[in-house]
Amino acid sequence: MKAVIVTGGKQYTVAEGDVLYIEKLEAEAEATVKFDQVLAVLDGDNSKIGAPVVEGAVVEAKVVKNGKGKKIDVIKYKPKKGEKKHIGHRQPYTKVEITKIAL
Repeated sequence: MKAVIVTGGKQYTVAEGDVLYIEKLEAEAEATVKFDQVLAVLDGDNSKIGAPVVEGAVVEAKVVKNGKGKKIDVIKYKPKKGEKKHIGHRQPYTKVEITKIAL
């Protein structure tokens, strides 16, 4: 069974046991989170497509850890002006493991 969920402004296709890196959630490690914005539940002949979401469908996940991604270097340069600017960014994420897909 697979499901399409929305979190952090992005859509993910998930199945039970999948591990995802998603946008940061306000949850501690080992906590359980529920995603109720389920766009579709795909299960062979019993597939359900929402308009826009499937009513009553919930995807449960366990938070494995919170962290920051690799550093991205942003360099701004203006020629002939002697102006350079170096900025670094590390995007926060939450690592989750999908435990249950329920209709």
